[in-house]
Amino acid sequence: MTTSTPLLLADLTGVAVFAASGASAAVAKRLDLFGVVFVGVVAALGGGIFRDLVIGEVPPLAFADWRYAVTAAVTAAAIFWLHPQFARLRTTVLVLDAAGLALFTVTGTLKALDAHVPAVGACMIGMLTAIGGGLGRDLLTGEIPVVLRREIYAVAALAGSIAVALLSTYDAATAGPLTAAAVFVFGLRLVSLRRRWSAPVPALRPPRTGARGPQV
Repeated sequence: MTTSTPLLLADLTGVAVFAASGASAAVAKRLDLFGVVFVGVVAALGGGIFRDLVIGEVPPLAFADWRYAVTAAVTAAAIFWLHPQFARLRTTVLVLDAAGLALFTVTGTLKALDAHVPAVGACMIGMLTAIGGGLGRDLLTGEIPVVLRREIYAVAALAGSIAVALLSTYDAATAGPLTAAAVFVFGLRLVSLRRRWSAPVPALRPPRTGARGPQV
């Protein structure tokens, strides 16, 4: 990924929606202004910082480009003041989180590919970029991270990363197909929530005891 205007705007949009998601979750936990902004910034920048460190871009863009931190902080502060306008806060958090997941999946994978990371590694980096902010948000607000639950979350990001890598392989990584990949991740996440799709979990069975009971 280059620093072209469309990709920069996509990255900053992802920062804004994840900041809004993190701030909304913090408001729901009734944190103060600093807490809301802090959670919003961590949710917005955590995944991108991880991505840049892994591919060797130091300092990460979150620290080198003031627009990232300012976008995250201003968005989070706006959510703190405007949260009464959100009628259903939980639904808002989920929709914003799905949007951030989609945008960061695409931009994270593209940036890894641009750094000459092989396709498999780029897919992993794209997925981890997408889920990193949500992981930090959930840990700070005392929730079990979404990525560790049965929900289709990391799987959606991984599927989107694979789609982006395939598009890049066939020189089709243009605005239209990449937008379609982001919409795919966004839609898959929301549909899985709507239909309660989940990954399989191990079945827990009670321990079996002998017919005569335990031996003394």
